[in-house]
Amino acid sequence: METFENLVRAEFTPKNTYLNTASNALLPARTVTALAEAARLRAEGRSLDPLYDDVEASRAAFARLAGVPAERVAVGSTAALYTALVAASLPPGADVLTAEGDFASVVNAFHVRGDLKVRAVPLERLAESVRPGTALVAVSSAQSADGRVVDLPALREAARAHGARTYVDLSQSAGWLDMDGDAHDYGVSITYKWLLGPHGAAFLVVPEDFGDLRPVQAGWVAGEVPWESCYGPVTELARSARRFDTSPALFTFAGLRASLELVEELGVDAVRAHDLALAERFRAGLAEAGHTPVPAPGSPIVSVPGLGHRRPELARAGIQVSDRAGHLRASFHLYNTADDVDRLLDALSG
Repeated sequence: METFENLVRAEFTPKNTYLNTASNALLPARTVTALAEAARLRAEGRSLDPLYDDVEASRAAFARLAGVPAERVAVGSTAALYTALVAASLPPGADVLTAEGDFASVVNAFHVRGDLKVRAVPLERLAESVRPGTALVAVSSAQSADGRVVDLPALREAARAHGARTYVDLSQSAGWLDMDGDAHDYGVSITYKWLLGPHGAAFLVVPEDFGDLRPVQAGWVAGEVPWESCYGPVTELARSARRFDTSPALFTFAGLRASLELVEELGVDAVRAHDLALAERFRAGLAEAGHTPVPAPGSPIVSVPGLGHRRPELARAGIQVSDRAGHLRASFHLYNTADDVDRLLDALSG
């Protein structure tokens, strides 16, 4: 049986110190191989049926990671598309609660409608700010800018007490934190960060009864038998969450299937333990150097105020991090090591 370390070593060969998974993950070797094979199918004129099989295998793998039946998972291309779908389900004047400074793809669609009451409060006050009449709470499970993790159990309890629905963007936690698809009404995630996939894929988890969603974006793939309803209005929508599908980027899902298989092989619990240990090592080193990161316990994303301007210098030294609003953001994932952490700390002290 292969160990965690051996599996990772076989799949990743970074050429620099890559600490930027919160922006984009490194691709596993198996994913690169799958992408190349998918391109060869197209180039050689062979049947693309195996790529459609990859879409369904990816849906099933994500469903297992989320702990829900595959019938409750829709396949799309971006989180923003599904935010728009949720926003379209709300009646005019609905009260929508969001977190201050959350990622644009989580909140934009509610603002551009123009007829919703959108409130933004500090993340720490989100649960207590749910009130009678709140229709929806929309939030990222982990904040992109600084890694802070929302208290989802408290939010769920507050939302249910007031009859509000919840829309949770899992993009910055899926892959290292248990998703628990039953913990919120709607859960969305892109796949090119902690799930190690290519760009161009997203998943939406919906309730068994689809909640308040209407498939306003429905295309040909939303039919119960898609190849039999390609022309004219779809006469029968899929009886599963597939009614919320959009036409898939086939190459992407060929690679994503391989990525999700690796995540399952490694296990989310093992990935979380690895990632958080590295983040804590970095936080401890920062404290010794006199730097205070944004408090984000239990997160592999560490954001350090005032050091964002050093990103170009670090990049020249072969260390990839992000600059977010003047903060240096480092994110630690399964292919990182203690040596990577120490290299960043040494560069910052130098």
